[in-house]
Amino acid sequence: MSTHLKIDFVSDIACPWCAVGLGALEQALQQLEGQVQVQLHFQPFELNPQMPPGGQDLGEHLTQKYGSTAQQQAQIRETIRARGEEVGFVFNPGGRGRVYNTFNAHRLLYWAGAQGPSGSQHALKKALLQAYQGRAECVESDEVLLACVAQVGLDVSQATTILAEQTYAQEVRAQEKFYQQAGIHSVPAVIINDRHLISGGQPAAVFEQALRRIATEES
Repeated sequence: MSTHLKIDFVSDIACPWCAVGLGALEQALQQLEGQVQVQLHFQPFELNPQMPPGGQDLGEHLTQKYGSTAQQQAQIRETIRARGEEVGFVFNPGGRGRVYNTFNAHRLLYWAGAQGPSGSQHALKKALLQAYQGRAECVESDEVLLACVAQVGLDVSQATTILAEQTYAQEVRAQEKFYQQAGIHSVPAVIINDRHLISGGQPAAVFEQALRRIATEES
């Protein structure tokens, strides 16, 4: 008999490690197929909530925020590229170029989770990660966001209205505040059954081992 697990994947599409972590989690869940039944929910976290329209050059942003050099950034980028390759995610070869505000993307993800058919939030999350991390597209652009919506078969006209009218803004802010107050200050953060935390873009084996242990405890 399979064990039911609720997984909240707290993340931001501006975070490359979130793409790595999601791919690793998906691989782990494939290994556990038939042993666990999972409800996967994507929760909002903004790495750069104050990012103005137009974004900021990535190198400039990383130097300003973390004090890293161009050489250090190149080394980290190579590490992320290699980890992405392990889970089947191909990062844009030239890097992301710019960092953008992701709040509107989170509003659409909230909508997909609340109103969309089963699996649509997951599909939209992956489409947005591909747009931002895989193709370095401007994800503050309605055109890019709506292309992702269309790609996964969600209602583009409804999404257009949501973007224009700031729908779900309060709900997303409330969720962000909830997870910040719960002590989540870096992503990805994977929360199982509201009480077990796995932090960071861990390898698939780490996720699998943790999920097996939790499933055994919960059964």
